[in-house]
Amino acid sequence: MTSPILLIEDNPMDVDLTRRAFIRHNLNNPLQVARDGQEALDFIEKWETGEAIPVVILLDLKLPKVSGLEVLRVIRAHPDFGTIAVVILTSSAEDRDIHEAYSLGANSYIVKPVDFDKFIEVARQIELYWTVLNIAGPPRHG
Repeated sequence: MTSPILLIEDNPMDVDLTRRAFIRHNLNNPLQVARDGQEALDFIEKWETGEAIPVVILLDLKLPKVSGLEVLRVIRAHPDFGTIAVVILTSSAEDRDIHEAYSLGANSYIVKPVDFDKFIEVARQIELYWTVLNIAGPPRHG
């Protein structure tokens, strides 16, 4: 079974854009969605009970309930899931957010494009990176 991609995004239009972009590029990974920071943290319990661990997490920073930076902090501190690849996919281009995301262990930081064609290109780059260029670490047990 192909590992899922977890999209943590509260904007329904961005969720739809991401789905359409991945479909357009025939990405075979199932897309799971958490619509706020607490829902994202709830996935950790699911992974601890055997649900498939995502190959990559696409994380928005501006989330209701729990911020994206706090979600990143919790994931990175987890002994079993701290090495999951996390790509920040957000509208914030603020230096403070970029610096903090990388200091907390983000693998990449992408500012969301507003144009669908540019969004498609971002999806293609994510697919290319995670399926072709990225060298996977050792298998995780859990």
